[in-house]
Amino acid sequence: MFEGLLESIDASALAVHLRHSTWLYPLVNAAHILGIALLVGGIAPVDAKLLGLWRAVPLAFFARTVLPFAFGGAVLAIVAGALLFIVQPADYAALPVFWLKIALVLAGLANALLLHRSRAWHAQLARADAAPPPARLRIGGALSLLIWLAVLLLG
Repeated sequence: MFEGLLESIDASALAVHLRHSTWLYPLVNAAHILGIALLVGGIAPVDAKLLGLWRAVPLAFFARTVLPFAFGGAVLAIVAGALLFIVQPADYAALPVFWLKIALVLAGLANALLLHRSRAWHAQLARADAAPPPARLRIGGALSLLIWLAVLLLG
């Protein structure tokens, strides 16, 4: 069943077009890289803030200025990554490292969702004095940074 799904994806008009296009595949690849850069470039400063850097700057500043870039980057990276996957679905699906990367992306997104929905996050956002974040947020920031760096290493 899984093989049949991969064959259907591989034979889709979009996959065929991406494989044979001179410009579309490189543009999608560039979009994927840009998405990753925006995602990690937006997440890393927030994680660093949660770990204690930039003590004089409130978390709300980071949430307001860089997290929208991280969110947009995540959307772009996921959409472009899915398009890259359909070009060689069976080859990617056969790679354990691909599934590890997907699992880590899901873990990173889940961690971000849990952090941003936590009471600790909202309490920290409401503080104007840039107090050090509680342990829950420091742990979440460290985990986020490790997850996204691992995703980068996995390609």
